[in-house]
Amino acid sequence: MTNITELAERATAGFASRFDGATPAGVWQAPGRVNLIGEHTDYNDGFVFPFAIDRSTVVALAPRADRTVRVTSAFSDEVVTVELDAITPDALSDWSAYPLGVVWALGEFGADLAGVTGFDAFIDSDVPIGAGLSSSAAIECAIAVALNDTWQLELNRETLAKVGQLAENKAVGAPTGIMDQSASLLGKKDAAVFLDCRSLDAEVIDLGFEAADLVLLVMNTRVSHAHATGGYAARRASCERGAAEMGVSSLRDLDVDDLPRATEVLDDETLRRVRHILTENRRVLDTVRTLRLEGPTAIGDLLVASHVSMRDDFEISVPELDLAVETALASGAIGARMTGGGFGGAAIALVRTADLSSVSDAVMRAFADAAFTEPELFTVTAADGASRVE
Repeated sequence: MTNITELAERATAGFASRFDGATPAGVWQAPGRVNLIGEHTDYNDGFVFPFAIDRSTVVALAPRADRTVRVTSAFSDEVVTVELDAITPDALSDWSAYPLGVVWALGEFGADLAGVTGFDAFIDSDVPIGAGLSSSAAIECAIAVALNDTWQLELNRETLAKVGQLAENKAVGAPTGIMDQSASLLGKKDAAVFLDCRSLDAEVIDLGFEAADLVLLVMNTRVSHAHATGGYAARRASCERGAAEMGVSSLRDLDVDDLPRATEVLDDETLRRVRHILTENRRVLDTVRTLRLEGPTAIGDLLVASHVSMRDDFEISVPELDLAVETALASGAIGARMTGGGFGGAAIALVRTADLSSVSDAVMRAFADAAFTEPELFTVTAADGASRVE
């Protein structure tokens, strides 16, 4: 992990190297996120409970005198150049769709793009890509806060979250909800964001991990996933079909008491998809309540139940994720589950600091014994949301 000061310095140097020695007007950061619980509930207007992590994407940015936009990154030698007026979802592709999609989406939320100038931007990050830690939303939110400041748009954090979601949905083509952007923009140290994805009401809830001497271990399986295609879109379609067949506009309008009726109405696969969403919403509420009443050491069973539901009902786990979860639990973790959209990426384990080494060693051994790719293991702490760094 790179600390934010080093990351900002790296971005400033990268900006100078790509843009003829120029100095950026500022550097902004937005963190990745871990979703503690509440998976695939966001686009069903449900409840989620993510937190911003101490790994970030940074953008070094300087306004230009003309209408040209140039974006580049530490991960590509390409400098994508486009005129402001030409930025539309259909015109964007590859990695630049994330930052440039935000430019377009700001206009959709009222920014007067006819009255602003172009900019140069260099992006760097220490959020692992493809690990389910929302590297994509970190890019979107870093660009959003940078342009919000640079263009003096005065949009609030909740609106910037909607901007990032719109960019991801329309410019990138991934049918994601608003959870990732909300966590990246609203996060606080040692706290998680309890978000109602229907009303967009957000409440910051203390986690208490620090006081309880707990750490969250991320176990990146290195199995890559692509949200814009395949399984993610199919799961969303199943949820929409289930809601329609149950006669509601969204699965948020149902709860676990509706499952007996769902059993009669829905085919087996759709029933299982719906059951995951309804029980996961309940688990989010139970996790928030348990944290308040009993503290973080009491939420382990809820994390495990979430994983079982994603594995069996939503069918978005993979053998590597299951092995990581099972091994962590067998080695003393309080709770564990896959996190993120699924089909790869990372699992998380809530672990006592004293048990961190033994849990980590056991997971590494289990992956080696199964002849799986060596996982990437690291701890994360809940961090503050997006901000200007310098």
